[in-house]
Amino acid sequence: MWLADRIGVDNHVVLGFLITALSALTIPLVLSAVRDSVGEAAARRYLPVLVLAPYAIWVAVSLDGLVATLGAAAIVCGLRASRTKVRKKAVWALAAGLLVGVAALFSYSAPWLGLSIVCVYFARRRAFLNIVTGIGALVPVLGAQLLGFGWADGLVAAETDYASRVAPYRSVLWWSAISVVVLLLATGPAIVASARKLRNTAAWPFLVGAGAAVVFSIAAGLARGGVEHAWLPFFPWLTVAVVAPEKPAGELPPTPLLLTAVGAALAVVVEAVLITPW
Repeated sequence: MWLADRIGVDNHVVLGFLITALSALTIPLVLSAVRDSVGEAAARRYLPVLVLAPYAIWVAVSLDGLVATLGAAAIVCGLRASRTKVRKKAVWALAAGLLVGVAALFSYSAPWLGLSIVCVYFARRRAFLNIVTGIGALVPVLGAQLLGFGWADGLVAAETDYASRVAPYRSVLWWSAISVVVLLLATGPAIVASARKLRNTAAWPFLVGAGAAVVFSIAAGLARGGVEHAWLPFFPWLTVAVVAPEKPAGELPPTPLLLTAVGAALAVVVEAVLITPW
């Protein structure tokens, strides 16, 4: 936003379209990751679920959509690193780490997506790539440190501000329950089907990273409002198992058109009923 202002792009409508366009890049990146993990047929059937996901109504009004794009690009790079030739492995692994590090400068929750990359490396017996990706992730953070921004200090300051300004006025149990409801509304019925078939998909590393982020946020009492946009980087990965077979190594189910339609209708209802500032 600072850069856009510096080059003279200050029209709110233009900025809205720009943010939306950059955030929408998450879709082809996630599809690329799904195709790499479970095949092109599954990726094609997952396309409608992504395009018509209920959380799309928050993509256009939050910079967390950019974090989703960066995180998705990091995961794709990690997948490429686990499959390419020896000489290119380090390059892709380093790129994955750099993207995670940049995403971490946008959002303190972004590093959780790095857990998905770790799981991919271990699942494909490329554990040594974790070292390269880890080094890459440190480069942007240390670079920001040299420029005057301490990432760890910022995290502590954010937690202190949250503890004094938000936590005393919002009950942990009540707001955690609300956050779970928001999660179900944002992802639609597809998340239920995805959770049910988690063990049947080779895309499980994606659910581990995103799921761990959500569970930690709730367990730590940090989910007390704003999760509809703060969790945008995790929403796409939580529903990848919706196109998994009913049994391990079984036949792929058809495109879940009914679940997709219900989710899209849910998004329309949410936007029509709720009074939102945008």
